[in-house]
Amino acid sequence: MKKDSPLVSVYITNYNYGSFIEQSVASVLNQTLEDFELIIIDDGSTDNSKEIIEQYRPLEGVTIIYQQNKGLNITNNVAMRVAKGKYLMRLDADDYLVPEALEKMTVLLEANEELGLVFPDYYYVDATGNITGEERRHNFEKEVSLYDQPAHGACTIIRLSFLKKIGGYNESFTCQDGYDLWLKFITHFSVSNINSPLFYYRRHGQNLTTNEERILETRRAIKETFLNKEEMADSTLVVIPARNTRLKKQSWPLLKMGDQPTVLERRVAEALKANTTKVVYIISEDIDLIAFALKAFSNDARVKVLERSAQLAGPNQTLGATVALAVNDAQEQGWQFENVLTLTLDYPFTEASIIDDAVNTLHLFKSDSVLTVRPDNKAYYRHNGHSLSAILDQEKFTRLEREALYRAAGGIMASTLSSFKEHTKVNAGRMSHVVVDELSAFGVFSEFDFELYKLRLSAQDA
Repeated sequence: MKKDSPLVSVYITNYNYGSFIEQSVASVLNQTLEDFELIIIDDGSTDNSKEIIEQYRPLEGVTIIYQQNKGLNITNNVAMRVAKGKYLMRLDADDYLVPEALEKMTVLLEANEELGLVFPDYYYVDATGNITGEERRHNFEKEVSLYDQPAHGACTIIRLSFLKKIGGYNESFTCQDGYDLWLKFITHFSVSNINSPLFYYRRHGQNLTTNEERILETRRAIKETFLNKEEMADSTLVVIPARNTRLKKQSWPLLKMGDQPTVLERRVAEALKANTTKVVYIISEDIDLIAFALKAFSNDARVKVLERSAQLAGPNQTLGATVALAVNDAQEQGWQFENVLTLTLDYPFTEASIIDDAVNTLHLFKSDSVLTVRPDNKAYYRHNGHSLSAILDQEKFTRLEREALYRAAGGIMASTLSSFKEHTKVNAGRMSHVVVDELSAFGVFSEFDFELYKLRLSAQDA
């Protein structure tokens, strides 16, 4: 361990992780690479953390900082200013490294002066250290051209001079420091990974990982800081394909709960609330639904209603032909837009913020299209005539090793107008993704779903 001009500055952030921090510190002190300094930053802990941390004060190359609770990104910037190393890495006090972690990652950085950031795969562990899963990433040298899957904020080694050049961390965000950092680095520098698990990421009831809604909301806000909000405004044609599906003899699109608006009206209202929406097209083959929509939205110039043929609405027809109706009509009417987005009625809880996020993601990662999804690492099977067989050979992997699949959820697809015209469908070309929360991913496809929807809406409106 070196104190003056070390190769790597490792800083451990701690807030009330007295039960985990010793393992975290030990994993740094036992690294095969000895050219590092260790900075321990306690962010106002109220447990027994201080008495544990103080035992490391006599060690050369260890710096201890106590501060009032300031949050993660402010703490990250404190570490950036104090660090003496060429490279900087954060380790959370509830996580720990494999012995070769620093050595393997710094080898890549030392070999390439243009490389700004290196991150590894990692293990998931529970509160007692049992391995519960493994995060695997694609090989960045051979397989990755779309950078919409960020590195983990912790245990990612950063070239410190590059971090200072981009102004450090954005202190307005209280979580998701890794996402903000990722977007900054892929915009300005090259990044890479090591396809080997080099740290143990602990998931337990006390850490931020359990608060999915806060994480996804922060990610949406971070993306907006990288885009010009005025340029993104009014940039998108939203198409709502509306079949008059009936559940328990009730029209799903026209379903009302007490004095509340219909499902269709709710979906249109969310579309109009989105900053990126220019105009909304409702397209249906059902006469009753069209009549309702024409009356309900007669006073809103941003809502258009078109009829499509029964043949175009058939089960063997692609959605692209329906979207083309809206695109052609909108252009004939003189509407100017850069993107096309479909919003289905099957997912009643998808909000305006996710519509904006889909469009922002489309442009931020320079993709052709975007799909809203949920990660899913279950094994799926199909019948081959002789037996069930695992899709994608997933039976070859244990549950711990299985790479997550993504299932479409949330009912949103978006594409650039140029991509849609080239491929005549929305989900085409280089497709990025937006992960939605569980409520947004809830779809109504059966009478059972229908009853759950009514229960949820009653509780929401109570």
